[in-house]
Formats: sequence, C-alpha cells, structure tokens
Amino acid sequence: MPNEDNVNPEEILAEMSGIERAAILMLSLNEDDAATIFRHLEPKQVQRLGMAMASLEDFSHERVVAVHRLFIDDIQKYTNIGIGSEDFVRKALTAALGEDRASSLVDQIIMGSGAKGLDSLKWMDARQVANIIQNEHPQIQTIVLSYLEAEQSAEILSQFAEKVRLDLMMRIANLEEVQPAALTELNEIMEKQFAGQAGAQAAKMGGLKAAANIMNFLDTNMEGMLMDSIRESDEEMAQQIQDLMFVFENLIDIDDRGIQTLLRDVPGELLQKALKGADDTLKDKIFNNMSKRAAEMLKDDLEAMGPIKVSEVETAQKEILSIARRLSEAGEIMIGGGGGDEFL
Repeated sequence: MPNEDNVNPEEILAEMSGIERAAILMLSLNEDDAATIFRHLEPKQVQRLGMAMASLEDFSHERVVAVHRLFIDDIQKYTNIGIGSEDFVRKALTAALGEDRASSLVDQIIMGSGAKGLDSLKWMDARQVANIIQNEHPQIQTIVLSYLEAEQSAEILSQFAEKVRLDLMMRIANLEEVQPAALTELNEIMEKQFAGQAGAQAAKMGGLKAAANIMNFLDTNMEGMLMDSIRESDEEMAQQIQDLMFVFENLIDIDDRGIQTLLRDVPGELLQKALKGADDTLKDKIFNNMSKRAAEMLKDDLEAMGPIKVSEVETAQKEILSIARRLSEAGEIMIGGGGGDEFL
C-alpha cells in the first residue's frame, strides 16, 4: 500500500506517545461520542487525556490517518465481528464524524488511497486553505468553496478581502455544476491526483443554497456587509439567498418537540443573551416549551438583565443556530418549516 508523500505511518506513530494517539482519536469524534468514552475512564485518565487534547498542536492530516489506521488494526486483533467489513467501518465513521468526513476517511483507511486533491483540503486549517487558493483563478476558488463544508468555507471566505468575498459569493450562487474535466484539472492543481475519481457525470455543486449555507456561518457583521454588497449588485439574488438562510427568527418554524430538544442542548446564559434581541412571538414560543417555573425564572432574568452589546446578542444567536444545525444534521429536529408540505 503506497503511503502519501512517501511518509511511513509506522515512523509517524513511533514519534507519538500513547496519550497523543488517544488524544487525536478523541479529537476525531464528535462531542457526544467523546463524552461517552470519557465516562468509562478513571478521573486521572480523564485529566491526562483532557490535558493532552487541549495541548495537542500537531493535528496534521498524516498523524490523523496513521492513528485511525492503527485503531482499526488494533480492533481487528480483538474481534472479527464485522470489523473487516467496509460497510461496518463506513457506518461507524459516519456515526462518529458525519457523512462527508467519513467518506474521506473510508478512502484513506479501507482503500489506502489517502485524501487527495480537494478532499485533502477538508483536513486543513481555514487560513492554510486560503493561502493555497488565494492566487488561483476565482472560478477555481469558487469550486473549492462550493465543494467544502459550509462552515469551513465560511472560515476560508473570511480570510479574503471584502471585494473578493463579494465576487466569490456571487459566483457560488450562480454555480450549478462542474464538468468532470474541470474537477480533474482542479484536483491536479491541488495534489496532481484524483483524476480517475471525478466520474463521468457533471458534479452538482454551488448554487443559491450553498451560498446561503456559507452565509449562515459567517460572522454577523461580515454577513451583513456581504449581503448589502450582493443586494447592490443583484437585488433578486440577495433576496433568494436571504430566503434560503436559516436565521434566528426561523426557530419559530421548529415544532414544539424540536424546540424542547434544542433547549436541552442550549446553556441558560446563552439562551438569555440570545432572547434579549428576539421578538415577543419567538420568546413566547420558547417560554411555552419550558416548564412554568423555568419560564418564569428566564423572564425575570431577562427583565433584570442590564444593557448588552448587540454583537453579544448576535454571537449568542449564532451559537444557538449552530446547535440547531447540528441537531438537524443528526435527525433530532427539523429546521426550515417552509418545506413542510413535501412531507407526509
């Protein structure tokens, strides 16, 4: 099996302590799965592992792949119940990391191909990716931002100048599909690899929804400035993007059970700040899905709360929206009530 960049995984692992390997594995999981593992450890183990996770600096792609491969190999030594199955590994990684990142890892672990081309960018810091693509043609930058997850793309976009952000966002909104030849060329630019995996059909990416998803993750001030600029250039496009964005006021469209699920994951202080700038209808929706005592306490806290910066309110609302999106992706709540008629 060829190793990416001729780096031997055994050499990488030899340079790492057991606690470093464990830290990388834990950081690869989502918060809930990591918490489940922590509950089975002794207090001293939790402390050591937690400190290692907090202080870990080299979270490079090569180290992640090496640790994951070792983890799969070790499991196979102790059981053969399904672990050798690609389907099992795919499902396990999807549950832990989400579908997009799991797909990339399955290629690395099972097929031994490693992340190449565009997929390799998913594991990089936003500033790194911005540096890589900053001198590329805007159309290449557009494809990259459309291909990556919306949250990562928003972080990358924030590294560019305002004028460039406007141009790229409008290109993303206008993009509908990318021909195989273009994907092949782009992957060759990134890693000189991946040409055979582009497929024979055009890849659908970008579009108004992709632009709206990226806008959702931008800093509030940056989002507002960018939306104003888009509106000046193309008012219809700006309105279409706005309609597709999931904003704090859209929480009113979540059903009562979904609101109750969301509230269980939202810290009280965060909710209090977010509601400071909410309209009465949304506040009532929140209050009606809390116990009477909890609702009264929250109302009292809001009345007693002193002046708070608008930026703090917007930041709190963004954090709650991020929690809502995570729950939606996990299938625990349904956001965006506009499409309700399409369900039975």
